[in-house]
Amino acid sequence: MCFDSDLIETKIRSEDIFDGTLLHVRRDTVKLPNGATAAREWIKHPGASAVIPILPDGRIVLVRQYRYPIGAITLEVPAGKLDSADEDPLVCATRELSEETGYTAGKIRKLTTIATTVGFSNEVIHLYAAEELKAGKQHTDSDEFIHVSLVPLEEAVAMAQDGRIVDAKSIISILMLMRMRQK
Repeated sequence: MCFDSDLIETKIRSEDIFDGTLLHVRRDTVKLPNGATAAREWIKHPGASAVIPILPDGRIVLVRQYRYPIGAITLEVPAGKLDSADEDPLVCATRELSEETGYTAGKIRKLTTIATTVGFSNEVIHLYAAEELKAGKQHTDSDEFIHVSLVPLEEAVAMAQDGRIVDAKSIISILMLMRMRQK
């Protein structure tokens, strides 16, 4: 039983506004709970996985890359989009870990799944932690330029708190890992 059923909007019609390589923009007309109608523009996203790799000495593996939409170099956990709607998010996390850092993991566990921007996108990111790492060769996609950084977890927490790390999936992963380590 849904106690908040008086909040639900019902789609009346939908149209494609833009169909890109990564993003698909839709405009839906919805019936509001009060019977009126409204437009809802939103981005359809295939979903993604992210992984926070943990070295035996407690440092974590982060990646630095230029993010065009914000015009800045960011420090993030390795991540990437699902190749298809039915791809196992764990497979994606394993692939992105290897591609972006060169590491493979003997053990990967799920942390959580987050909805990134619920006001205008259906994107979800599956967050994982990887341990028992084995170093290898980084093999990024042809349009990816990434530097690997090894950062003590405590320093990464401070960076998330003082704004040096601004990426939401990375902040959540770092803080969840710190919380798990404190238990």
